Amino acid sequence: MANTRSAEKQQRQAEKANTRNRVGKSRLRSALKKTRAAVDAGGADSSVLSTGFSEIDKAARRGVIKGNTADRYKSRLAKASKRAAK
Repeated sequence: MANTRSAEKQQRQAEKANTRNRVGKSRLRSALKKTRAAVDAGGADSSVLSTGFSEIDKAARRGVIKGNTADRYKSRLAKASKRAAK
């Protein structure tokens, strides 16, 4: 329980951020699942990859994940896509 007004405010802000981040993570995970499924099925055209990359970039821009993590996700998706295309 917060003891001061500033601590109460910080608690409210943390709850809002927690909700925002949870929604962002969920959205990112869903997009990654769809993109990975398309890559595994062999039907990963550029629009599917582009959509996946876009969601990853948005999550990084909003601070849901870090930039290097976003780059790693995109690199692995691109690598898997190339492997599936062979």
